[in-house]
Amino acid sequence: MIKVTAVHPGSIADELGLLPGTELLSVNGRNLEDFLDWEFLTAEERFLLHVRQPDGEDIEFDIERPLEEPMGVTLEPPRVRRCANRCDFCFVDGLPEGLREGLYIRDDDYRLSFRYGHFVTMTNLKPWDVKRIVEYRLSPLYVSVHATDPVIRRYVLRNPLAQDIVPLMRELGAHGIRFHTQVVMSPGVNDGKVLEQTLSDLYAMGETVGGCSVVPVGLTEFSKHHLVREPTAAECREAIAIIDARAAAAQRERGITWAFGADELYNRAGVELPPESAYGAFDQVENGVGAVRFLQRQVREDAPELRGWAGRTIGIVTGTAMGALMPMVLEPLARATGAAFELVVVTNTLFGPSVTCAGLLPGAAIQSALAGRTDLDLALIPGESVNDDGLFMDSMSIGELVAAVPVEVRRSKVFSDALDAPVAA
Repeated sequence: MIKVTAVHPGSIADELGLLPGTELLSVNGRNLEDFLDWEFLTAEERFLLHVRQPDGEDIEFDIERPLEEPMGVTLEPPRVRRCANRCDFCFVDGLPEGLREGLYIRDDDYRLSFRYGHFVTMTNLKPWDVKRIVEYRLSPLYVSVHATDPVIRRYVLRNPLAQDIVPLMRELGAHGIRFHTQVVMSPGVNDGKVLEQTLSDLYAMGETVGGCSVVPVGLTEFSKHHLVREPTAAECREAIAIIDARAAAAQRERGITWAFGADELYNRAGVELPPESAYGAFDQVENGVGAVRFLQRQVREDAPELRGWAGRTIGIVTGTAMGALMPMVLEPLARATGAAFELVVVTNTLFGPSVTCAGLLPGAAIQSALAGRTDLDLALIPGESVNDDGLFMDSMSIGELVAAVPVEVRRSKVFSDALDAPVAA
C-alpha cells in the first residue's frame, strides 16, 4: 500500500476524486509496495486501480489514458532500506552530534541507486529483491564493490554475512542488468594487489560492468581514525598506476577507458588529471570522477552565450580540494565573459579541514567567508552544498545565508546555470 500526499489539480487522479491520504492498494490485482510498483505497473494505457479513500471506502477504477499523460499524484516518500554494514570509513559514523536527524540515516537502498545513482553494496538484497530488479529492469545500478575477494570485502564492510558480490552481479548481468561500480580505497586493506584483482575481476564481467572508479577514503574529525587512515600521496600515485594500466588495456581491447580515479585521488597524489576524452559519458561525475573536466567542457560550450558580465567581480566559493584545480576552469570563463573571478576557498568548520569536498561545506563557514565582501558583485556557492529543502549540512537555510551577507548569492553547479542573467546594476 502507498499513500497519496498530494493530487495535482486537473489531473486524472483529480478527476477520479483521489485525495491526499488515499491509499493505493493494487494495480491489476498486484499489491503496491512502493513507488517502483506504482511507476512500472501503471505504465500501461489501461489498468485496474484499487484504492481506499480517506473515509475508508474501497473503490476500483478501470483506467484508460494516453501513456504520455501522468496520473497526477505525489506519493509519500519510501521507507529507506538501512545499511547493515559498519565500514570503518562510513561517512554517517563520522558525523558530529547535533545535526538534523535525516543525516544519520545510513541508506543502502537499490531503489534509490536506480532512481538517483546512489551507491549501494547490495548486501541486504533478498531473493524477492533480485527477482524485482530483473522484472523491472532496474539498470544501471551503482554498486560499492570495494573488493571482489569475498573475505576482504566482508572485512571492509565489517559484515561477516555479506554475500560474494561477483556471482550476484553475474546473475543479474545475465538478465541484462548493468552496473557502474566503485572502490573506496582504504590504504593497506583494498589497495595494491587487492585493487588490481578487483579491477581485473570486474573487467572480466564484460559489458555487465560499465566501469569502475577508485575513490580515496575521506575522513572527518569524528571518524574512526584508530581503525582507518587516509592514503598518502605515494599510495595515491600507486593506485593511479594500477588504474592507468587497466584503463590502457580497456582502450586497446574495448575502445573505452573503463577504469577511473576520482579527481581527489589525483589531487592528493599531485598528478595531473586525465584529459576530458578519458571520461567518456561522465557516468560517475556525481561521484567526483571527472568533475573538473566536466566543468571545463560546460564552460567551453556555455560561456559564449553568457552576456553582461564584463567588468564584474564574481566570487566562487569552493572547498579546499578544488582550490588548486578551479583556476583551469575559471580562466577560460573569464576570457569569454570579461568578468573577474575570485576563488573563495573555504575550510570545513563542521567536519574538520580534512573534509575538502565543496558539497559538504556548512552554511556558517560560507557566511563567514563572505562576511564584509562588498567588493564582490556576485557570489556563487556550490549547488550541491544545499539540499532540496534549501538547507546546508549544518541546517542553515539558503535564505539565512542570503540575508546575512552583503553580496548577492546564487547556487551553481556548472556556472551557466547561475550566470544566465546578470546582477542588477
